[in-house]
Amino acid sequence: MHCGIHQTPPPKLGWAPLFSPLPPSKSLTPPCHTHFLFLQTPPLCLSSVSWACGMLRHCFVLGERSGLMGVSSFDPPIPGSTRGHGFKGMERSDFSRFSVGSQSSNSSSDDLFASPTSPPPPPRTYKPCFVCQDKSSGYHYGVSACEGCKGFFRRSVQKNMVYTCHRDRNCIINKITRNRCQYCRLQRCFAVGMSKESVRNDRNNKRKGKKEAVKMTIMETYELTAELGLIVEKICRAHRDTFPSLCQLGKYTTASTSDHRIQLDLGLWDKFSELATKCIIKVVEFAKRVPGFTGLTIADQITLLKAACLDILILRICTRYTPDKDTMTFSDGLTLTRTQIHNAGFGPLTDQVFTFAGQLLPLEMDETESGLLSAICLVSGDRQDLEEPSKVEVLQEPLLEALKIYSRKRRPSMPLMFPKALMKITDLRSISAKGAERVVTLRMEIPGSMPPLIEEMLEDLQNLEKQQKSVTIQHMHSSSTFSL
Repeated sequence: MHCGIHQTPPPKLGWAPLFSPLPPSKSLTPPCHTHFLFLQTPPLCLSSVSWACGMLRHCFVLGERSGLMGVSSFDPPIPGSTRGHGFKGMERSDFSRFSVGSQSSNSSSDDLFASPTSPPPPPRTYKPCFVCQDKSSGYHYGVSACEGCKGFFRRSVQKNMVYTCHRDRNCIINKITRNRCQYCRLQRCFAVGMSKESVRNDRNNKRKGKKEAVKMTIMETYELTAELGLIVEKICRAHRDTFPSLCQLGKYTTASTSDHRIQLDLGLWDKFSELATKCIIKVVEFAKRVPGFTGLTIADQITLLKAACLDILILRICTRYTPDKDTMTFSDGLTLTRTQIHNAGFGPLTDQVFTFAGQLLPLEMDETESGLLSAICLVSGDRQDLEEPSKVEVLQEPLLEALKIYSRKRRPSMPLMFPKALMKITDLRSISAKGAERVVTLRMEIPGSMPPLIEEMLEDLQNLEKQQKSVTIQHMHSSSTFSL
C-alpha cells in the first residue's frame, strides 16, 4: 500500500521500504499527517504502523463519502491527549454525521463499507384491459387483461363455446357492455391478440400440479356478515315456501298409456302442462322475494323472469331426482319415470335433464344453496335488452358472496364446491336453449294451444328461433335463447 507523498526517501527507520512514496498527484491524504506519521522519532513500532494504515483507510472512506476529500485538513494526535484524529473544526459528534447508519466510534471497517439500503421498487402497473378497458390484473394469454376477460376467454376456449350475436356482430365492448354479447366479446379477445394455445398450455400445467395444489390448500374460516346472513335467510325462506322439499311431498304415480318412448302422451302432457303453469307462478313468487328484485324497473323484472324461468324450473326438478329408481318428483308429489317424462313432452331433452340431475348429486346441495343458485340465475346482468344491467349486476354480487361463504363454511375441506356450483349455471343455460327449441316443436304436436302462462313466458321465441336456424348451439356460457 502506498501511503506517502514525499519525493525523497524517508529516514532509515527499518520499515521505510514498506511505504514507497507516491507522486503528489496520486496522494491519498493531506501531506501534514503523512509527514508526521513517517518522519517522527523514534521510529513507529509495528502496531503503530497498523494503526496508521487503518486510520488512513478510515479517513479516505469518510472523506470520500462526505465529499470533503482533498478539502479539509487533518489534525495530528496530541501526545498525552485523549483527543482522537479528526477534521479541523469538527468535534466527534460532527464527524459521526458522515458515517453510515448510526455507527459508534468503534465500528469495524467492514461496517464502514456497508452499502446503503436501496429503496423498494415501485409497484408494477399495467395498461388497461385490451378487451374492455377495465383495470388490468396483468398479462394473460398474451395481452394485458382484467380478471373478467381472462376468465371469459379461458372458459370459452376450454369448452369450445359457440356464441350468437343478436345484433350486427359489431357490438361495443367495454366495462359496462362486456356481458351483453358473448360473441362480440370473444371476437374482441381474438382481435387484441389473446392466444388459444396459451390457454391449452396453461390448462396442461394446472393438471400436472392439481394434486399438489389440493394438498397445499389452507383451511380458511368463513363467516357470513350480518347483511349477508339476512340475505341468506330471506332466500332460504322464499325457496322453501315456493318449493317444498322431497320429504314433504306425498309421492304418487300415474298410469301411462305406453311403457316405451313415444312422441307425446297427451294424458301426461295435460298433467305436465298444468303442473308447469303452477310452477311458473311459484317462480314468480320466489323472484319477488329476492332482495332488491322489485326495486328494478318493471321491464327488467319481466325480462329477467322470462330469461331465467326455465333455468330455475329445470334446477328445481333436478333436485328431486331419485337415482336408484331413476325418477323425478314434481311439486304436487307426482313421480314420473324417465320414459314417462319423455312422453309427457320433454322428448329429446329428457336424457340431458337426467344427466344434469346426476351431476348435481355429488354437490349435495341443500335448500339454501339451491335457493341462492336460483336467485343468481334470476338476477343476471348479461341478459339481453335490460334497461339497467349494471343495477342488476350490483344485486347479484351479494348473492354470489353469500353462496361462496355459505358453501365453504358448510364444507370447509372442499373449497372447490362453490366454483363447481357456479359452473352448473352454464349447463342450465345450455339445457334451457335446447328446451326452447323443444317448446317450438311442441306447438306443432299438441292438438290445442299452449297454456297462456307458458305462452307468455316464451313469447317471440319462434321469431328468435328463425333468426338462429343457421347457428349450431354446442354450449351456451352466459346467454340464453329465452332472452327477449
